[in-house]
Amino acid sequence: MRYKEETNEDRLPQQAYIIIQKAIRNLQLQPNEAFLEREIIEMLEMSRTPVREALIRLEMDRWIRLIPRKGFIVEPIVKENIEQLCQIAEALEGVAAELATLHISEEQLEILDSLIANQEKYLKENNLKAYLDIDNQFHNLIVESSRNERLKNIMDSHSDQLYRARLFTINERELPVRSIKEHRAIVAAMRAQDSKAAQLLMHSHRHRGGQEILRIIENKPRNKKNE
Repeated sequence: MRYKEETNEDRLPQQAYIIIQKAIRNLQLQPNEAFLEREIIEMLEMSRTPVREALIRLEMDRWIRLIPRKGFIVEPIVKENIEQLCQIAEALEGVAAELATLHISEEQLEILDSLIANQEKYLKENNLKAYLDIDNQFHNLIVESSRNERLKNIMDSHSDQLYRARLFTINERELPVRSIKEHRAIVAAMRAQDSKAAQLLMHSHRHRGGQEILRIIENKPRNKKNE
């Protein structure tokens, strides 16, 4: 797995956790895909103990599920779970936008402008994965600018699961031209220091996007492999 070179962790269990979690998040390991512990051990070139510790944590965090005598499967992307994640994102990112309006600097607003410009560029190139990565940076910067560590910690604990669902559905969604317009409106409200407008715009933006994702998941066959 290519993520091995990207981790800065010294502890092997944490290295293994990050590598496997990223592979699931980015759909290298597909929903419902089955794998054995020994396959991960061989792939990561680690001993059994750190890999087993990582797999236990991944199961606790609902990334994988142990199937007795068969190994593990990647958790499917289930409408009910994603609906709950979308509800959290709507509420908390709305609050984050409201708080960020009170604290954000002009330099940070210019970074948001630049991210929107990059989104337009990737959309024209039909590079939807790159578009989605920039979209994540846009939302993460607003959450960080809220200066609310508890809010940020809650969002961090759920954002990768939501990213996986967005990546899983992105090729079946309408091109996100409307999302770019909504991003510009959010930044304009923040620049005008209208915190309530920023909150409402972000809440509406996340709600609309969440509904698109949920409609696609509902109409998909129940994820991919080895049901």
